[in-house]
Amino acid sequence: MKENMTSNKCLVSCFTIFTLFIFASLLLFYSGKTIDYRSKFLLFSSPPTNHTPCTTQSPPLNVYMYDLGTKYNVGMLNGSGLNGPPVTRETLPEYPNYVGLRRQHTVEYWMLASLLLYNGTTYGEAVRVMNPDLGDVFFVPFFSSLSYDTYNHHGNYSESKVDDQLQAEIVDFLQKSKYWKRSAGRDHVIPMQHPNAFKRYREKVNAAIFVVADFGRPSPAVSNLRKDVVVPYGHVVGTFEADDLSDPYDSRTTLLFFRGRTDRKAEGKDRKRLEKILSGQKDVVFEVKEYSEEGVNASTKGMRSSKFCLDPAGDTPSSCRLFDAIVSHCVPVIVSDKIELPYEDEIDYKKFSIFFSREEAKKEGYILDQLRSISKPKWVEMWRYLKNITHHFEYQYPPKNGDAVNMIWRQVKHKLPAVKLAVHRNRRLKVPDWWR
Repeated sequence: MKENMTSNKCLVSCFTIFTLFIFASLLLFYSGKTIDYRSKFLLFSSPPTNHTPCTTQSPPLNVYMYDLGTKYNVGMLNGSGLNGPPVTRETLPEYPNYVGLRRQHTVEYWMLASLLLYNGTTYGEAVRVMNPDLGDVFFVPFFSSLSYDTYNHHGNYSESKVDDQLQAEIVDFLQKSKYWKRSAGRDHVIPMQHPNAFKRYREKVNAAIFVVADFGRPSPAVSNLRKDVVVPYGHVVGTFEADDLSDPYDSRTTLLFFRGRTDRKAEGKDRKRLEKILSGQKDVVFEVKEYSEEGVNASTKGMRSSKFCLDPAGDTPSSCRLFDAIVSHCVPVIVSDKIELPYEDEIDYKKFSIFFSREEAKKEGYILDQLRSISKPKWVEMWRYLKNITHHFEYQYPPKNGDAVNMIWRQVKHKLPAVKLAVHRNRRLKVPDWWR
């Protein structure tokens, strides 16, 4: 009996929907209008998807940014380290045209700049709030990477002590903050993109959300994927804006391109082996060069004229070369056993990248055989995907929807449930972490 009643209800509902559909159609017909069923009846047709896989309609992340003097951030941009009142939107300097590592490790600047722009506004993935009690997270605007690059590359011990002192002052400041104490720092965000950034006192703040390039240097107890956010390096080569050729496959005459240093540490030592295997091979450009502005121009040209770009690990599992390849729309060939990638919960790198383990890459002829087996239609598909996701790797000011800094703030937001769980549990537990 129940089954019959349910069946009858379903028939009535279906008949009602069908009647309304016919009535609406007749109404539009007699009014002289044509019907576009795909656009007017989304119940029967999914709306067209955006070209990018990463869109969001969720409310922005509320971020409280600590007021720190300029010696901890923008005061280092001109190398002086002079202190002054906290930077504002009006006093924010442009990021200098740095070369080398200072050009790659810029995330701290763009995150700070985005909060200055989004002060009390709702545009973007994060909005700055002036009341700390309204903050979802707390941003620490300390340019730890620039501090390391500024004070640790001159062989001068007294200068390196400046970086140590700045770290010590930040730790002291945070440990006195009632908001740090409230969560033990778990809801605080600290940029540490350079692998040696905040090196001296990193363990003192390791409950916080670190913004990192990879996990090559610190121990898993200090920095790990569970709590931290992996972000892209700032790309060194320019973005290939005019890459709209009718036949991108055949116009890229080089099969595989690499230009850079081979004298590296850790996994980066594999570059020497790759040089022996790949140098002199047909359709391969493998150039061993130091970094220079002329070299950047040569890399730009080489990547834009190549189908695949080799991205072996550097001194740590990651390399800026990956992001140079992405903005050049050159399919990345990644050789690294321990690499972690930005936004990987939202972007499937297998759709536009080729991966080899270290052992696979060391086999004579293996990489080239695999690359030559990839068909033209498959490569074009990967190239198109690259073009659609390039904007997710652009650091810029003012920020734009879906660019690197907005993607990073969204990644921070993804960490919040685990942060809140830990904070709430620790407030009520009498025996912390009893299961261990």
